[in-house]
This record gives sequence, C-alpha cells and structure tokens, in this order.
Amino acid sequence: MDTTNISSRNFLFLLGSARRDGNTELLARRAAAALPATTAQQWLSLLDLPLPPFEDIRHAAGVYPQPQGHEKILAEATLAATDLVFATPLYWYSVSASTKLYLDYWSGWMRVPGLDFRARMAGKTAWLISANSDEEGDKMSEALILTLKLSADYMNMHWGGTLLGYANRPGDILQDARSLSAAERFFL
Repeated sequence: MDTTNISSRNFLFLLGSARRDGNTELLARRAAAALPATTAQQWLSLLDLPLPPFEDIRHAAGVYPQPQGHEKILAEATLAATDLVFATPLYWYSVSASTKLYLDYWSGWMRVPGLDFRARMAGKTAWLISANSDEEGDKMSEALILTLKLSADYMNMHWGGTLLGYANRPGDILQDARSLSAAERFFL
C-alpha cells in the first residue's frame, strides 16, 4: 500500500461479529485510530444490515436484480471504498456467518447489469482484523486468512495484511499488548 497517499484513501470497516463492541471491533478501532485524521472511514456492522439468504440464480435467470435495501447500502459502500477491512472474529476456523453471507452476495453483484462489480473491485486493498480465543491463533486462523486472501486475489485486489489478536471474554483484547502494539502500525 502506498502510505504517502493514505490520507486520500477511503476505508470501509465491515464488522462481522455476532456481538457488538466485541474484541475484533475493539482491535479494529485501535488500528483505525492510527490512520491520519483526514483518511475517510466508514463503519458498517453486518448486524445492522442483515441480508436474506443468498439465492444463486446464475443458471436459472443469469442476471441479478439491482441491489435494494441493506444489500444496496453494502454494495455501494463496498464499491466506494479503496480499502475493505474485514473485521471478523474467527468462527469455526473461518469468517463469521454474516461475513460469509456478505461475500456470497459478491457472486450476485458480479452479475448485476451495469454494476461492473468485479472490474470496480480490482486494485482495491483487502485487510483482515480478527480476534480469536485460541492461544495458537496464527495456526488456527489459516483458513480464515486464506478465505479472504483468495477472495481478494479472485477480484484482482491487493492484500494489505492480517492483524490477529488473542481474546476469550469480552474486553480481553485490551490485555493483549502484542496485538494492540501491532494495531497501531497495521495500516502504516
């Protein structure tokens, strides 16, 4: 990432936790606090923008309708961002259910006439911030990281990096000095 132009970038923080103000969000907010004040930030919680189950109609209709409601908010914010920060806890060795559902919608957005989703995603930067409750978090998070890295690769996006933290109970991340220190330099 070109850090000389970081203040002109637009960061979308996608909060994928099933808990508000959870450890992953706290870690993401610590990382975001280190961005220059002029760097645009948008924070969207997938709890606040629930999506219905994704229906794959590629082989039936082939064309998806224009996004509406919560889906439209998420699609527009995704396309407006230069940087997508996936803030998802480690759930069963991968992303949270709401984050996975959001990614499923990418399949539909690629087939919405005029949206040009895949072409417009190319060149953006994807990041991952995650807290997990296993002290061997780096090893346990491999599938989570790979899910998002492969998704970014498929969309011709850059991979910005991964910030992992250890936390079991609410607020525990504030005791993880290693991840808090890493958060302060994560985007820089």
